[in-house]
Amino acid sequence: MAERRPIATRETGWAKALAARLARAGVSANAISVMSAVFAVAAGAALLLSDSPAWRAWLVLAMVGAWGLRLAVYLAWRNWGHEEDHRYRAIRLRNEPNFALKSLWLIFGFQALLAWLISLPLAGAISGNAPLGPLDVLGVALWVVGLFFEAVGDWQLARFKADPHNAGRVMDRGLWRYTRHPNYFGDFCVWWGYYLIALSTGAWWTIPGPLLMSFLLLRFSGVTLLEKDIGERRPAYADYVRRTNAFFPGPSRRDSGPT
Repeated sequence: MAERRPIATRETGWAKALAARLARAGVSANAISVMSAVFAVAAGAALLLSDSPAWRAWLVLAMVGAWGLRLAVYLAWRNWGHEEDHRYRAIRLRNEPNFALKSLWLIFGFQALLAWLISLPLAGAISGNAPLGPLDVLGVALWVVGLFFEAVGDWQLARFKADPHNAGRVMDRGLWRYTRHPNYFGDFCVWWGYYLIALSTGAWWTIPGPLLMSFLLLRFSGVTLLEKDIGERRPAYADYVRRTNAFFPGPSRRDSGPT
């Protein structure tokens, strides 16, 4: 008869196996695809907890659902069957050995904290009962601009990469002619749009959400991390950097002519 391991040992082994599976899934797929679903769930939970949700609450839920669904579907399609993103592979290698267990707080616990803070404007907007006003209109307009930059930028980049003739070349067409990261700029607009809607209800205190998202996009896991070594992988990127804004869209310096 096979020896039965103690319950504590079996549970520890199960936890390690689960952590390993989660780590492989979370690091090989873009973590934002998971967080987009988390934001949709957070918005739905806030709506359920609201005593008498106003039209604004349903509007925000629809906006979050549309944004999250598009992002999750796109990232799942983009990453399906591809090797692990080099950025997440670097994180994993820096935290070996036992990355599977470390990922429970380094990756998943950290993401849970970020999601809670970033989603503050959603809770503020959904729980408010103030009538719709100009800030709501501005918020929705900014959200539409953001979704346009995200969706069109992703679509343009996907088409560019699908052409074998573009292998090793730098994408500098369409929206990418005016900003090196139209999708990140779009995400920036989306979350500041949510904040304007929350501000319309008086929820000024939710500003840590868009501020944190802005920091992540500009200084932590967005532009800074992506461009850390891209010049080594694509030598032509240096020229692209010289003539194209990093984040906020603007005319190409090649187009603007001499000053």
